[in-house]
Amino acid sequence: MARRPGNHRADIVLDDIDRAIIKELQEDGRRPYGRIGEAVGLSEAAARQRVQRLTESEAIKIVAVTDPALDGIKVRATVGMHVTGDLVEVADAVSRIAEIDYVVITAGSFDILAEVQCQSDAHLLEVLNTGIREIDGVRSCETFVYLKLHKQTYPWPPT
Repeated sequence: MARRPGNHRADIVLDDIDRAIIKELQEDGRRPYGRIGEAVGLSEAAARQRVQRLTESEAIKIVAVTDPALDGIKVRATVGMHVTGDLVEVADAVSRIAEIDYVVITAGSFDILAEVQCQSDAHLLEVLNTGIREIDGVRSCETFVYLKLHKQTYPWPPT
């Protein structure tokens, strides 16, 4: 992993070994450093150092991916918002809502998309009514409730 001048994540340049390490970790985030090193042509110590640099620089995060239904999440949806004013300010406000785990500013028919996870339909209504719709700048929104999660992957490299 090389660094361009500066101290920002955007200044990081991943090399082929970094990409191979990421692929190994995507298959198993608990894979031992020795096995990672063997797969990418490094020693165990070198693989450990690379993973440490990748995590400390925030190029990657190693996390547990859970099934939301097992944690009481029964309703998931994407909310598309039409916004007036500063998109970043509105996106920041939307991001502060605890039930929202994903926010993007888009260049499509919606200005902002957000994924919301709730315990019930009533909970979703509360998030929409007293959360999202109360934010200054949210002109209107459309909610797309998920009926069934059909596919969720985290491929690396993205295809």
